[in-house]
Amino acid sequence: MAPTFSFFFLCISLTLIPFSIANVESDALYAFKQSLSDPNNALESWDNSLVDPCTWFHITCDGDQSGSVIRVDLSNQNLTGHLVPDLANLHALQYLELYGNNIQGTIPPELGSLKSLVSLDLYKNNLSGEIPPSLGYLNNVIFIRINNNHLAGGLPESLGTLQKLRILDVSNNNLSGPISAIFQNIPITKIKVLCPNLVDYSVSLIKLYRVGTDMSIINL
Repeated sequence: MAPTFSFFFLCISLTLIPFSIANVESDALYAFKQSLSDPNNALESWDNSLVDPCTWFHITCDGDQSGSVIRVDLSNQNLTGHLVPDLANLHALQYLELYGNNIQGTIPPELGSLKSLVSLDLYKNNLSGEIPPSLGYLNNVIFIRINNNHLAGGLPESLGTLQKLRILDVSNNNLSGPISAIFQNIPITKIKVLCPNLVDYSVSLIKLYRVGTDMSIINL
């Protein structure tokens, strides 16, 4: 009887794992909804009593047994409000597309824990504050587009460690400061960095070509 009993509870445990993931993710997304004003009712289907967020509009899940959220696409939905640290609980998230809204406040440093993130699209909002150095932990990120906001300060040196990064667009912000030391040790790769108002972009471009990369830094 003991082996049968153990197998029974093992089956129950495996069944509850996707439910547990969905519950954490729905709580994170609902917390985000609560921080937003939604005049177009884009988030009407985000009902926390429906635990599985894969049934919500603007959410895409991976379709395998885990059913984890991999995309949040709320672009151009006329949303106002702010980002929340809870978004870091979407551990399988690959695409965070929130561009073309009126989201304010700072970028939560907790977003740096989204290890599966491929594309971070926060452009054309009203974000302020500095770019958090924790974004340098996004080891799988290819696109970081945070242009057309009100971000200030300089580029964190940690961004220079992102080996898969191809597009970094920080144009049309209030950034300043040097960038020459940030990307000069990156391995040979094609990466386009759009970063106006940074004081030595031309010097950085020369140094980057001297170390044999195909990186181009564009001043707009």
